[in-house]
Amino acid sequence: MRRIYESDALRRDDGPFSPTEVKRQKRPQRNGTGEPSFLSKFIPQAMANKAVYVSVTTPRKTYPRGVPIPFSVHFKNSMPFSVSIPTKSPLLWTWNIDEIIEASHVSVRDPPDETDRFGFNRGERKTFTRRWSQSFRLTDSTWEPAATGRYTIGVGINVDDPVSAGLYDEVTIEIVDE
Repeated sequence: MRRIYESDALRRDDGPFSPTEVKRQKRPQRNGTGEPSFLSKFIPQAMANKAVYVSVTTPRKTYPRGVPIPFSVHFKNSMPFSVSIPTKSPLLWTWNIDEIIEASHVSVRDPPDETDRFGFNRGERKTFTRRWSQSFRLTDSTWEPAATGRYTIGVGINVDDPVSAGLYDEVTIEIVDE
């Protein structure tokens, strides 16, 4: 295939059936976010918030100390039309352990001060998986292991108050000595 392109056997012009250069977008596409229809911007925000269901699940409720804890985050648009939710930054959703964002006392990400939209096509489901290593980040190079006890894994869309907007869910797990 490379020989064909190097030999100039294919004519490169602006015709509808000729190969052209790939046009670069100004902004990279985000994996799995999609772009909802233009009309979704006109849906009342309260309706869009009620349309999107957020849930977080873990395979078990109890984990031995030192074992990473996997969790799945699910978002679902329950409406038969597209909706989008304006977010505070391009970081569309966040997770936390006992209200410590990404289990870190250090800012893990410093998102820009620009807003974005978390878009869902009609009936669309989005699932993400993450893993908590049962440790809390104290500084850039220091981690503290979690003690035995109960912890809450919370997930919310990056809006001002995801709990009151109905865009938040949490699950409680327990770390035990074995």
